Amino acid sequence: MTTTSAPARRPRPLPTGPAWTEEAIDLLKLVRHLAAAELAPRVEEYEAEAAFPRDLLRTLGRAGLLGLPYPQEYGGGGQPYEVYLTVLETLAQQWLGVAQSVNIHVLSCYGLAAFGTDEQRAAWLPDMLGGELLGANCVSEAEAGSDISALRTTAVLREGGYAVNGVKSWVSHAGAADYYNVFCRTGGDGVRGLSLLLAPAGTPGIRPQALERKMGVRSSPTAQIVFDGAEIPEERRIGRPGKGFLIAMGLFDRGRLGIAACAVGLAQAALDYAVAYAKTRQQFGKAIITFQGLGFLLADMATQVAAARSLLLDAARRLDAGEPVSAAAAQAKLFATDTAMRVTTDAVQVLGGYGYVTDHPTERWMREAKLLQLIEGTNQIQRLVISTSL
Repeated sequence: MTTTSAPARRPRPLPTGPAWTEEAIDLLKLVRHLAAAELAPRVEEYEAEAAFPRDLLRTLGRAGLLGLPYPQEYGGGGQPYEVYLTVLETLAQQWLGVAQSVNIHVLSCYGLAAFGTDEQRAAWLPDMLGGELLGANCVSEAEAGSDISALRTTAVLREGGYAVNGVKSWVSHAGAADYYNVFCRTGGDGVRGLSLLLAPAGTPGIRPQALERKMGVRSSPTAQIVFDGAEIPEERRIGRPGKGFLIAMGLFDRGRLGIAACAVGLAQAALDYAVAYAKTRQQFGKAIITFQGLGFLLADMATQVAAARSLLLDAARRLDAGEPVSAAAAQAKLFATDTAMRVTTDAVQVLGGYGYVTDHPTERWMREAKLLQLIEGTNQIQRLVISTSL
């Protein structure tokens, strides 16, 4: 049982700028309503039971949230990345697992949307963007994470299609997805031998394994997937043979921005909760927020969240402007996820012993923040990307 009831959080001011048309503002208002009405009441139960909220993702898909940055002609939202990432942040403030699922699905549409033929896009993209189908990406392997040049899953072209063999690790939506983007080796060694296949999940020879038992974000299923002679038709190759590395680089940039947005949302939630608690928690006859030691801690938390959001929005605007974004995306991911880890840890400290128990969400947020420092390239990899760009 909580010892204090935190006051309702004041909604953040609506954003402004060229990206924020009347349509975009209305979209954000809808997302705030859905997050409060549909996500917030369920998050604790689903995370405790490691239950995947597929029904909620269908609801978000039907609201148009699973295809926001893609063209309207295929059923997407036609929104700038700045708007899409703000939507992700808003979802993450209520439920990181759902925000992560939206990010994963949106990324699963990238290869087809950016590199597919007109015929491929017309055939498959509308159902993907509408959320009726749920996607996943199969990139990492046991011995190949950030170094995708070391991928060993093979796809051998035979009459009418590819025979795929290998094992993919850390696949989010494993066993729940309707299709998988499989990065595999269709040629020789190195990055030029990689291609992308869009594989229906029901293909014989595609076998999801037992779910990983994770420290946090338990509502999102993660597992290895075994490809045992899975036959993928040649017309499901996205782009020409050997295009896989280029597709993956674009995927990584966008994935890192998505993780940064989720991190900002998680950190904002922890900050808001800590401030609300500190305003109502009484010690020595005063609200504890009036004590300088704690007030300064909250001030640092607020500054870090604001700085992380600024880095994220700068990178998003660069992407929307068609500028190179790899270094900026790495910086945003690095700083925002380190900020989420620091701010969620400090939020536990603000609540003291109550921050450590499951009566309050702060301990869950701290566990969840750790994941964000690891996925889409660890933060050590982000530093390598940034230093190389210099």
